[in-house]
Amino acid sequence: MIGRLNHVAIAVRDIAEASAVYRDTLGAEVSAPVAQHEHGVTTVFITLPNTKIELLEPLGEGSPIANFLDRNADGGVHHVCYEVEDIIAARDKLVADGARVLGGGEPKIGAHGKPVLFLHPKDFCGTLVELEQA
Repeated sequence: MIGRLNHVAIAVRDIAEASAVYRDTLGAEVSAPVAQHEHGVTTVFITLPNTKIELLEPLGEGSPIANFLDRNADGGVHHVCYEVEDIIAARDKLVADGARVLGGGEPKIGAHGKPVLFLHPKDFCGTLVELEQA
């Protein structure tokens, strides 16, 4: 069902500082920050030859990343994102198999402008999983 690894998301307190580490220390290509108001985060994407790293900084009081950072003061891996050919078919199969889809189960438009869903970490070895329409 899952396709390629689209990105690994890392929650950070200071996206400019984290971007500088990837750009200046590791020599990576780093995008400009983009506010994702619907998701309560600001994102930066780091392009690698085989995937991307997504940096996430809280945006606003109700940001889910703020809660993550409260529990993980230094930040860290927040989720992994896999591509799927048909997000609705993937959702329906996962739900039929007992997996929990977060946020009511309806896809939202993600940072790449494509439909995304998040799956409960307790159903996936303690890892928050994002599915993105390929």
